[in-house]
Amino acid sequence: MGRHTKDSVEVGRAERIASASERLSAASAAEHAEHAEHAEHAEHTGSGAHPSTAGAPPPGVAYAGDGVPPPQAPHTGARHEHRWLVLGVIALAQLMVVLDATIVNIALPSAQQDLGFSDGNRQWIVTAYALAFGSLLLLGGRIADLVGRKVVFLVGLVGFALASAIGGAAPNFEVLVTARALQGVFGALLAPAALSLLTTTFTDPKERAKAFGIYGAVAGTGGAVGLLLGGVLTEYLDWRWCLYVNLLFAALAFLGALRLLHPGAPLDRPKLDIPGTVLVSAGLFCIVYGFSNAETHAWGSVQTWGFLAVGGVLLAAFAWWQTRAKHPLLPLRVVLDRDRAASYLAMFISGAGMFGVFLFLTYYLQQILGYTPVKTGLAFLPMVFAMIVSSVVAQNKLVPRLGAKPIVPLGMGLGAAGLAWMTALDATSGYAGHVLPPLLVMGVGMGLIFAPAMSMATAGVAAHDAGVASAMVNTSQQVGGSIGTALLNTLATSAATSYLVGRQPTPAARVQAQLHSYSTAYWWSAAFFALGLLVSVVLYRKGPPRPAVGTAEGPVHM
Repeated sequence: MGRHTKDSVEVGRAERIASASERLSAASAAEHAEHAEHAEHAEHTGSGAHPSTAGAPPPGVAYAGDGVPPPQAPHTGARHEHRWLVLGVIALAQLMVVLDATIVNIALPSAQQDLGFSDGNRQWIVTAYALAFGSLLLLGGRIADLVGRKVVFLVGLVGFALASAIGGAAPNFEVLVTARALQGVFGALLAPAALSLLTTTFTDPKERAKAFGIYGAVAGTGGAVGLLLGGVLTEYLDWRWCLYVNLLFAALAFLGALRLLHPGAPLDRPKLDIPGTVLVSAGLFCIVYGFSNAETHAWGSVQTWGFLAVGGVLLAAFAWWQTRAKHPLLPLRVVLDRDRAASYLAMFISGAGMFGVFLFLTYYLQQILGYTPVKTGLAFLPMVFAMIVSSVVAQNKLVPRLGAKPIVPLGMGLGAAGLAWMTALDATSGYAGHVLPPLLVMGVGMGLIFAPAMSMATAGVAAHDAGVASAMVNTSQQVGGSIGTALLNTLATSAATSYLVGRQPTPAARVQAQLHSYSTAYWWSAAFFALGLLVSVVLYRKGPPRPAVGTAEGPVHM
């Protein structure tokens, strides 16, 4: 009797298990049907998740913004076992790209004397790099998505190193300009590949916050490091070493990437949008070129406003084409998210405003206070340290609790305050009492902007869009910096000329004219940051970032 009862119990248990299994199977089938319907809808409407994400790994920590989060594939991979070493490699490569924008500025006077080119041609050493880098960044980001981030990262490193070697050995102006343009081309491959590698390597929210805090600090301080390193190399070695030093950076990063990064291309490769690539590259080229011409031509010159107008038309055509293209270069789903749009604008505005510090404060320290190149670089170090500390604190402590909405606007406000403070600098100002305090305020403000904006700009992006989303961050900062350089230079030059009208051009008057031009640049830079404060307050969502339901750490494709 007991045995019979036991058999009945076992039969009942088996029936319950079978019934539960059937219910789970039915639920799973319904879920797959729902995901397939969502993917089909996305394919027809051009919005939402890309259809190929149905079989693709989840993109790390997806941000749950407005609308329904895209369906996530089951977790089948593991976190990168050497991710912190990978961060070191990525940060080293990013430092090389960022500091190269300023390290050459210190070397320009010596290079001009050595190669014998004119003042009018001097700007092309900087502009050639900015034109190639800024106009090709989106293409570089999409190539990283197509070919694989490890391959593109390595090619970018080797190409950047070779271009630097050519520039360092340049026998004349033409070779140096060509080498700088090649640096920009390979930098456009390297920079978005580096940031998309970071995005796909760090998927845990806490680790991601730390990684982006460090990366943001490196990206934000690279310009100041370039000023210091350029000063040391120019003063104690030769201007050519400002280019040769990239060989060391590239070699270390190449060996680390070769050993640590996982090979392989993305499973769901997007197709290249040729018309979109041509439109956006040509548009960005015209915009950067037009603003660069403003330094040597009047704003009323066709070489200035003509290129700006053509660039605006081309970028408008690009935006229209992205709504029609079957495989858009910059999918609207990437830029129409409020947090990402706010982050791109924050990087653009802060990139433009930062040159009010690096460029004109460098002139002030050397030409008014008589600092050497090395002493000038050392003067920026407290700002660098303040930026690193505030960047890490913001990304690890503040943004996870408060979100980006109060943090980035606060950084913008501090940036504006620091620049407004600098307008009080005069010929008798001292470093400790007058230069250092606004520098520290600026450093804290920049740290509160860069790391959170970079993290939010790439959060929640599907794996097949990581490269182009990362490229948008670099494009925003680079184009903003190029426009800021040209615009502030033009405004400062006009202010100095206006000051001397009706005055005797004595040495004292010329000094005051210079100070007036620097003050004008600081006020305009402060206005940029004030605009950034308004934009970031309006666009960023309230509250801390929320990971979307169902996200998991997926395999890393590099």
